[in-house]
This record gives sequence, structure tokens and C-alpha cells, in this order.
Amino acid sequence: MPKKEKGRSHSTRPVGKRSPSWCKYQPEEIVALIVKLAREGIPSSRIGVILRDQYGIPLVKPIVGKSITEILKDNGLAPKIPEDLEDLLRKAARITAHLQRNKKDKRNKRALQLIESKIHRLSDYYKEKGILPSNWEYKATVASIT
Repeated sequence: MPKKEKGRSHSTRPVGKRSPSWCKYQPEEIVALIVKLAREGIPSSRIGVILRDQYGIPLVKPIVGKSITEILKDNGLAPKIPEDLEDLLRKAARITAHLQRNKKDKRNKRALQLIESKIHRLSDYYKEKGILPSNWEYKATVASIT
């Protein structure tokens, strides 16, 4: 029995770049499913999981030729801020609210610094790629708490 490495519990992606023969959905049907799920308020990462688990669609890009985010953009349903950056912003807001109640929580002060550095790195990347406007800015809250 091979030794299990840490952090490898996730599922593996399909090997081939082509659409699998057992996937019975046409590209138009997949696009319609994605648009329907997005209109229900489901984020793109959850849409991918739903398509995999409930509909048996392993990957959207080999079948349709576009990623889920590109399909959402084409239909005007893409979020203004990318999902991963938005999650980090929410996490920073939660920790900030926690630190306002618990001023001596040094561990979460450090956690907030780390999250904010991730926000800055990710926002620089998205500005470089043209996904975020170049004047978008995140206001750091560490200075006001410490």
C-alpha cells in the first residue's frame, strides 16, 4: 500500500482534454444549466461542484470550450469582484469585527495581516489581468486596530 501524502484528499481531475464519451450533455444544455444556476445566486465554484455531482459533467471547458466564469461573463452574470477575492474580503471583515470586540487577540491580529497581504497580492494580480479596475483599492484595517 503506497504511503499517503498529506493534503491529497481531493478528487483528481480527468486525464483527457476531450469530452468523455459517457457525458450525454450537449454544450448548449451545459451553458443553459450554468446560467440557470447562476441566476439562482450560486457562485461559480459551487456551480462546478453541482455539475460534477448531480449532472455527471466532469469539466465544462473541454465540452463547451469556455470556463464557467467565461460563460457567466458572456451572459452578463459574472460578479464584479472575483469570487476568491470576495471571500477574502468577507473573512477580513469578520476578523475585524472580532478584533473590535477582543482587542488583545494577538493571534487574530496576525491572521488579519496575513489575509490582508493575500488580498493585496490577489488584487494586484487581477489589476494586471484587467479583471479589476486599476483604481480599485482595499483599505487596510490593521493600523486602526493595533
